[in-house]
Amino acid sequence: MDWMDLFIGGVIGLTTSVCLIVGILQLNRRYPLPGQVIEGHHTHTIPIPRLGGVALAGAMVAVVAFFHFASGQEFLFQNERLVVIPACLAMFGLGLWDDLFKLGAKKKLLGQILIASAAYYFGIGIFQFKVPVTYEIIQLGLWSFPLTVIWLVAMTNLINLIDGIDGLAGGICLMLMALLIFVSFNAGSVPVVTAGLAGALLGFLRFNFPPARIYMGDGGAYFLGFYIGCSTIITSHKGTIVAALMAPLFVLALPIIDTALAILRRGVRGLPLFRPDRKHIHHRLLAAGHSRRTVVLGLYGFTAFFLLLGAATFVKHGQYFPVCIGVGTLLIILTAGKFSFSREWFSVGRVLGNSIESRAEIQYALTLTRWLALEGRRVHSLTELADDVVFIAKKLGFATVHIRLEDEEKTWSLRKVQNEICHSHRHALPGHKYCFLELGVCCPKQDLPPDEECCQKHRAMTDILADLLAEGWIKAVGDWTNLHQLPMRFDARPKMPTVGEPVLPNAIPPSAETPPLDL
Repeated sequence: MDWMDLFIGGVIGLTTSVCLIVGILQLNRRYPLPGQVIEGHHTHTIPIPRLGGVALAGAMVAVVAFFHFASGQEFLFQNERLVVIPACLAMFGLGLWDDLFKLGAKKKLLGQILIASAAYYFGIGIFQFKVPVTYEIIQLGLWSFPLTVIWLVAMTNLINLIDGIDGLAGGICLMLMALLIFVSFNAGSVPVVTAGLAGALLGFLRFNFPPARIYMGDGGAYFLGFYIGCSTIITSHKGTIVAALMAPLFVLALPIIDTALAILRRGVRGLPLFRPDRKHIHHRLLAAGHSRRTVVLGLYGFTAFFLLLGAATFVKHGQYFPVCIGVGTLLIILTAGKFSFSREWFSVGRVLGNSIESRAEIQYALTLTRWLALEGRRVHSLTELADDVVFIAKKLGFATVHIRLEDEEKTWSLRKVQNEICHSHRHALPGHKYCFLELGVCCPKQDLPPDEECCQKHRAMTDILADLLAEGWIKAVGDWTNLHQLPMRFDARPKMPTVGEPVLPNAIPPSAETPPLDL
């Protein structure tokens, strides 16, 4: 394998990716593509197609096909390629199905485990472990299968978890491809296909960098993550874990840290571990006032530093792995201190204690908001849905509710406000610039100690409750408007069936409209 092959592979990947993305965007203008539902944790405000993975998978197929027919060798039918390519495409198909029709988290995880198991059965596995410092080789035996599956599934989901802001996942994957080319230069056809995907990512970033016009979606994220997992196994000397497996972990430092913090954050509060939220590192940087481009470029720089640590680990065959870990940890601590993240990270006792006290309240709020989300397919109008929101807000202790839709805005005062410090939580309805839900919270002045710790604790709790209520409201409104194909207005009413037409199970006659709440 030489540099010209890498260049040709990169050009083919770039060209294929750009052509497919242009075609997808043109098709989307004429026939809006499915899978564009905006959820509360997303950072964009208009529907954007999530089919960028089609371009990435198509680029890999184009590169493999070209070299198979042009090289005069059995490029495609090498044992490793014959396993990895179908497995990656299967993982892409699983993610694409979720982009289009929404699979549950359990079904997606089961599909990932089955595909990873099939890859192991056909020879892609971690069979040995080499200790970096002593170079002692340990045979994994029966542990080989679970470790391989965990590695492949973890890599698949790490890429998906960082796909939360324009250009971030694509840029980090591009750095990973560059590292993979470096560590696998003499590993047969791996660097050629990797170069093709690097070119495809360059073309994809042309349309994905802020402001994005297309996203890779779960299909693209699963495809890239699974390919990275398989390629690192192949290039690590047939399953012996050395620096070739350690190096990519440095590049993935950002998603690993972010995922660990998310699991800890949700776990101690009693929230579902896989519940999306707006508390990720990039969300917090955006909330601090930084622009999307500034956040993405800053995270690129953070990842590039770890890319250098990963390359150094590979060059020295893992000999300086502990030193690189120490340097990386120091950078993380300094960066966290710079952006005031470390104050929360290191106050473990206080955060854990507060979370244990609030778990019952959070579970209560989860139950109420799940009911609210289901109401979107049962109520006759958004006025009824707004009354449901007011009912739940009163149960959760909010002082005011302010809802604005396309036709008007309404405000409800749930209790008298006297001698209190008040603040509000506003949640915009995704895809609707001027529509929002705003929840008012009040903290009595006489309950405040000098350091205002009580108010801070109360505000942290209401942040979670407001997010949960807003998620249920957004889900319910989206289901109602999609079901009835009506604008987001208080006065919108679905057309009642004429005589002889079947009545939908959720259709409620206007006479049964819920009366206003007596507050």
